[in-house]
Parts: sequence; structure tokens; C-alpha cells
Amino acid sequence: MQVPVAELGDTDTRRRLALAALVGANLLPLVGVLLWGWDVGALVVLYWSENLIIGAYTLVKMLVASPLGGLFGGVFFLIHYGGFCAVHGMLVLMLAVEQQPHVLEGERWPSFLVFVQLLIDVVRQVLSIAPSEWLVVFGALAVSHGLSLALNYFAGGEYRGETVKSLMMAPYKRILILHFAIILGGIGVGALGSPLPLLVLLVSLKLVVDVWLHRREHRTSAARAEVSSTAASS
Repeated sequence: MQVPVAELGDTDTRRRLALAALVGANLLPLVGVLLWGWDVGALVVLYWSENLIIGAYTLVKMLVASPLGGLFGGVFFLIHYGGFCAVHGMLVLMLAVEQQPHVLEGERWPSFLVFVQLLIDVVRQVLSIAPSEWLVVFGALAVSHGLSLALNYFAGGEYRGETVKSLMMAPYKRILILHFAIILGGIGVGALGSPLPLLVLLVSLKLVVDVWLHRREHRTSAARAEVSSTAASS
């Protein structure tokens, strides 16, 4: 599907802008650690919440790749990915924040929609314990991923060659790689009483892994788009 988006400068410029936004948003948690007194629980909860942003933008990508297929695939993705993030969030609450998750305490939603209900319950609990400044950093992460979507996916033409299936699987790969490291690191930092140097190290670890994943993802998407454009013009 062709999307009429004007070119926003050359490819290198777009990628540098998107990467700069990513780095800037990932440095903001340092402000939380150094000035706002965030502990390891606040950091891990913030990084978990970033999965919700990625899931929302993935739905947009799926609808662009195939409006009809993306609609049906998006419903499946919302239920499956929502349940996946909910269970992940419950683990974060128990391991990093040492809180018992309070979920599904009212009337349960029908059938598979219970997974969406589960996610909503986890999000509500996270919001109830998150620091007041947390929403500022969450917003910065949302803007960063939104800029990447505009600059790389649309203006950079990465939507070419993407399929609903490939888009649907991408967030899971990120969670498995990034959050495995974050949760293990968070448990270690918390066990030592959340000393400041280790909190800074945890933020730095997340930044380095995130930049690596970002560059790898967009190299793959750009290569796929180039192959698709070549095949279409031949």
C-alpha cells in the first residue's frame, strides 16, 4: 500500500533526528533518579509502560500496511499483546515494586476480552503508584516513538514491504531482549538497596540496548522496503 508522505530530508538526517529523540527520552529517567528520588521500581515500571506505547503505534502500522487485514489482525494483537503486557506488568509489580497485583476483582469481561480487562487493571494500579513526574517521562517516550514512526516508517518509506504478521511479531522480540536484561538488572539493584550508581547504570544499560535495537530494527525495515520497491518497479 502506498502512503503519500513527502520526503523529510535525506535518510541520514531522518535517522539522526529519530535517534536523537530516542536518546533524549531515554536520558530523562536520569533526572528522575538524580533529582526526583526514583528507585528501581519506578524505573522498571516506566520501562514496562513503554511497551504500551509501542503496542499502540504497532496497531497504527498494521492498519497502514493493510486496512482490512490490519483491522482483524489488530483485534487479535490487542487481545494477545494486551494479555502478554498485563502478565509482564504483574511480574513487574511483584518483583520490582513488591506489590500484589489487584486485577479482575469485579465482573469479568466476556471471553478473550478478559485479557484486555486484565491489562486495564494493571495500568490502573501502575498509575496509582507511579511518581507524579512519571507521566512527563512517559510522554517524552511516546513523542520519541511517534517521531520515529513519522520519520522512519512513513517519510522513510519503511512501510513498504511490511506485512501485518511481521509488524505483529516485532514488539515481542523487543520485550524478550530488552526486558529480560532490565528485570534481571532491576532485581539485582533492588537487592542491594537501589544505590544511586547502580540506578544510573541501569538507565545506561537500557539506553545502550534500546539504541542497538532501534538501529537494528530500522536497518531491517529499510532493507525490506528497498527490496519491495525494487520488485514493484521491475
